[in-house]
Amino acid sequence: MKTVTLYTDGACSGNPGPGGWGAILMYGPHSKELSGGERSTTNNRMELTAVIRGLEALNEPCEVHLWSDSKYVIDALEKGWAKGWKARGWVKSDKKPALNPDLWDRLLQLCSIHTLRYHWVKGHAENPYNNRCDELAVSEWQKLKG
Repeated sequence: MKTVTLYTDGACSGNPGPGGWGAILMYGPHSKELSGGERSTTNNRMELTAVIRGLEALNEPCEVHLWSDSKYVIDALEKGWAKGWKARGWVKSDKKPALNPDLWDRLLQLCSIHTLRYHWVKGHAENPYNNRCDELAVSEWQKLKG
């Protein structure tokens, strides 16, 4: 199984508002940048979309080291919260509805294909790959603002 590194970030101008996401996939000496945006979305939806698009770009099951500055994404996957939300019909343990069930459902499908290792990285800090993902995400929402 190939070992791939995936850096992701999402950004939004207003919450909701125009949003963008960025992802960088790295395998050996190869790297690929991906990005996109939506006219009306939330920061969390863009964080999730970045991970989904990165995983969808893989052509075979891989061990993926996911780096994200989103505690929402990392904690919900690593601590099993998202699986619990799905098992309860997209209801959180506090009985409130889980947000973004469409994206969580797709992400859980992708997590069943790949073996993920989770790494939280401090946003807007010293990590050049996280910073590049942020640049990609911001440039996408800036294209949509108007």
